[in-house]
Amino acid sequence: MNQLWVWSTAVQTTSLLMIAVFFAVLTRSVKLAPVRIWVGAWVCNLCALLVTVAYWYSQVGVGGFIRASYMGLKAAFVLLLIQGAWALKRPGARLFRARYLAAGVLVYAAICAALPLAIEQVGVVQHTTMGVVLLVGGLLVDARPRESGLGWLSAGLFIRGGLALVEAAAYATTQLPAGRLDPGTIERAVAFLSVHSSLDSGVEWLLALGCVIAVSEELQRELRQANEDLLAAQADLRRLADRDPLTALANRRALPEALRAVQPHGALLLFFDLDGFKQINDSLGHHVGDQCLKRFADALRECFRPSDFVVRYAGDEFVVVAPGLHETVVDDRIARLRGLLRDAGDQGPEIRFSVGTAPLAPGGHPDEALRAADEAMYAVRAGRR
Repeated sequence: MNQLWVWSTAVQTTSLLMIAVFFAVLTRSVKLAPVRIWVGAWVCNLCALLVTVAYWYSQVGVGGFIRASYMGLKAAFVLLLIQGAWALKRPGARLFRARYLAAGVLVYAAICAALPLAIEQVGVVQHTTMGVVLLVGGLLVDARPRESGLGWLSAGLFIRGGLALVEAAAYATTQLPAGRLDPGTIERAVAFLSVHSSLDSGVEWLLALGCVIAVSEELQRELRQANEDLLAAQADLRRLADRDPLTALANRRALPEALRAVQPHGALLLFFDLDGFKQINDSLGHHVGDQCLKRFADALRECFRPSDFVVRYAGDEFVVVAPGLHETVVDDRIARLRGLLRDAGDQGPEIRFSVGTAPLAPGGHPDEALRAADEAMYAVRAGRR
C-alpha cells in the first residue's frame, strides 16, 4: 500500500505542478482577474500536497504547524477556485473580499492547529469541509443558460466535492472501532486512500479544463463585443463622413450608394442650383449665405417625401433622387418649394433657384442621368436669362 501511495502522490504532485505553471504562464497573455486568482489557488493546492509529502517522508508527528499549513492551504485553494469562477460569472464582482478570505483561512488554520487531530481525523475534517464548500461553490457558479462557459467548471466543482466527501467517508471508515465493519470493507477503504491522490489528479485536470474553457468563452465574448463596437464605430464614422455638417443632408459621397439602390427600379433625378448665391455671400456675408443653404435644405425636406434622397451636391447645388415620383407631379412640388422660399418673411433674403430633371430608367446609367439633370438645369437657367 505504501508503494501505491508513493506512486499516487507523485502523479498528483507532477500534475499540480504542471497546472500551476500553466496558469502562471497563461497570466502573461490573458489579463483577466480570474486567471490571476486561479494561479494563487493552484499554487496553494500544490503547496498543501508538498506539506503532505514532507510529513510522510519526515515521519514526524502531526503537529499543529503541519495541520494548520495543510488545512489552511487546502481551504485557500477551494475558496480561491470559487472566487475566480465567481469573478468570471459576475465581472467586476467578488464573492469574498480579499482581506475577509485571508482572515477566514487564517482562523480556520488556527482552529485546526489547536485541535489534537490524528492524520486520519485530519482527513475526515478537511475532506468533509472541502466537499461541502465545493458543492456549494458549484451551485453558486452553475450557469443556466450556459452562455458564460462555466458549465464544465461547475461540473468539476460538483465532481471534486463529491470525491472529497467519498474520501472523508473512507477516512472515517478507518477510524471506526474494531468489529463495527468487516475487515474487507476496511481494507478496501485503506486501498482507496492509497490511490485517491491519482483520482484527485484526474478531477483536478477536469477543474483546470473547466477554467480554461470558461476563460476561452469569456475572451471570445469580449472579442465579439469589441468587433461589434468597432463595426458600430465604423458605421458612425461612415454616417459622419456621408453627412453635410451645415445642412444635415447627405453629402456627395453618399450619392453613388443612393443611385445604386434605386437603379434596378428607376427614379427621377432633380438637380437644383441657387440663383445669385454668390451675390448673397458678397453683399450680406457668408453667415447669411449659410442660413440660406439651411433654409433651402429644410424646404427640400418639407416638399419631398421621406423616401426621397436629398443631397447637398456641392456648394449651392442640391440633388433629389425620387424613386417612383412621376414627372407629371414634380412641377407641383417645385411650385410648392418656390412658394415656401418666397414666403419666408423676415428669415432672410428671397431664395431663387433653377432646377433640371432627368429620369433614371430601370437598369440605366446613374452618371448619365445625373449629367442629363445637370444639363437640363443649365438649359432652364439659360432660357430664363
